[in-house]
Amino acid sequence: MDTCPIVPVDLRLYGILDVGVSGGDGAQLARMARDAAAGGCTLLQYREKAVSNARTSLERIRAIHAALAGTGVPLLVNDRVDLALAAGVEGVHLGQEDLHPADARRLLGPKAIIGLTLKTGAQADELYRLPVNYACIGGVFATTSKVNPDPPVGLEGLARIVFRARLARGAALPVGAIAGIDRSNAAAVIGAGADGIALVSALFGAPEVVEARARDLRGIVDGALAARGAA
Repeated sequence: MDTCPIVPVDLRLYGILDVGVSGGDGAQLARMARDAAAGGCTLLQYREKAVSNARTSLERIRAIHAALAGTGVPLLVNDRVDLALAAGVEGVHLGQEDLHPADARRLLGPKAIIGLTLKTGAQADELYRLPVNYACIGGVFATTSKVNPDPPVGLEGLARIVFRARLARGAALPVGAIAGIDRSNAAAVIGAGADGIALVSALFGAPEVVEARARDLRGIVDGALAARGAA
């Protein structure tokens, strides 16, 4: 197995700032990031699935990162290792078709946070040899924030994939869940085995109430983890 230092990653409330959902105004994205952190978000990600201008994207990422200074909340970049490296953020989140985690680790170094999307049990089985700090299973439910050709795995599918991820890497590897999650189903997702939830629209769909939504969702997650005995 390729090993790496285990950088502690708190997945309880993982906010995804998606340019397609929240727009490309860097100042507004930075404000929402700061509000999310104030409300209890534990990890944030910048996601732009079709980067048309890398310099503009880099400016946005740097603005978000600056806004998070002093909060203790790490910022990751979706897919683009080059932008994560240039911006000096804490890490990257990779899909199954992106740069291999081992190559990302060589570029970003041992202290970077590297996350990986899992869609199947077979992908979870491979975690034993991958230098990642966390995994995120998706999509759990249907979502409109991202085009996803694969059918949702649902709560039962989530539980199966979490189980195989634990077999591959043990309980020390945090495993989150994404897609279609909101306050109505967040507790059920945690009950199915996830260590946290990743959110786009349910957190950032209304810029003026991000902090309140984050606080509400964090309370739901913490309560569900306590009920599961995982707090």
